[in-house]
Amino acid sequence: MAVYEFKLPDIGEGIVEGEIVKWLVREGEEVAEDQPMVEVMTDKATVVIPSPRKGRVAKLHGQEGEIARVHGVLVTLEVGGELPLTAQLTPAKKVQVPAQAPARIAQGGGEKVLATPVTRKMAREHGVDLGSLEGSGPQGRVLKSDVLNAIQGRANEAAARGQAQPAGPAPAASAGEELRIPLRGMRRVIARKMVESKFTAPHYTFVEELDATELKALRARLNEKLAAQGAPKLSFLPFIAKAVVAALRRFPNLNANFDEAAQELVVRKRVNLGIAVATEEGLMVPVVRDAQAKSLRQLSTEIGALAQAARERKVRPEELTGGTFTITSLGEQGGLFATPILNHPEVAILGVHRMRQRPVCARGASRCAT
Repeated sequence: MAVYEFKLPDIGEGIVEGEIVKWLVREGEEVAEDQPMVEVMTDKATVVIPSPRKGRVAKLHGQEGEIARVHGVLVTLEVGGELPLTAQLTPAKKVQVPAQAPARIAQGGGEKVLATPVTRKMAREHGVDLGSLEGSGPQGRVLKSDVLNAIQGRANEAAARGQAQPAGPAPAASAGEELRIPLRGMRRVIARKMVESKFTAPHYTFVEELDATELKALRARLNEKLAAQGAPKLSFLPFIAKAVVAALRRFPNLNANFDEAAQELVVRKRVNLGIAVATEEGLMVPVVRDAQAKSLRQLSTEIGALAQAARERKVRPEELTGGTFTITSLGEQGGLFATPILNHPEVAILGVHRMRQRPVCARGASRCAT
């Protein structure tokens, strides 16, 4: 019986690691070729990785919740076959990445690590030594993502040693007084992304109200015609998407991404709208591409399909990238307003809240009736 080491494949999109969310096989189990073996969560999406061979699972490398590196061994399989081992079962060669010291510049006879002031502040607040990090930016520049990875790695190591401690003294809790929920999978990715966004850009909120009476009437008229045709009804979201596209034509600098490494604002010609979707795993943001070229019905159909795919965890990694502006809607959940966090590296986001009847003065009225 030959041994085959199956390694985490390169999923693309610059992904270098993924979290083991759920093992779908057990050690000692016989597996068929293409049988799903493991769910892996990346920064982009959850992917199910199948077995490349028929055989028996000899060893699973890593526990659920642990991080697996691309080209690292995931599963050891015992396999059979008549072809020579070198022709059939030789694992992919290990990718050797030469270690590079962090980029440094001379300064007064000493050296200084290349990093932005924001990155330095984050490292200082979390006690991370920039000199110990390998920068992933141009010329080895240390980015905020490098610091965040170091912070996360330190927390993982502490947890593995059983040494994770609360930030301050806490009263002892008896059994049943508290519930601890591990931050895994999509929730861990969302939390890390939010922290990165808050450290990257100064957030401010502008709140405005509008009279949606005419919008509501327009939607009702269109839905009446669609119903007569046997077509699906329109929600308010495609109308909002159309309004956003019109607004971005007037204010194109909001349809942009921030290139942190180059310190440049990259204004996009195409409007790729991210639509925040609440799922059991957390908030996902699939992207409607070229929204500026789509009709109301096309926007409605695509938004609905992406939202369903996200909730069913079938959204593809490429459908979660490339956004230039995001819409998040609380809809019927209510509330006066909230401050959404930017979907980094985008520079703006629109939060939409519940429509409701309210007493207001008619336009041009000298006073309001009581």
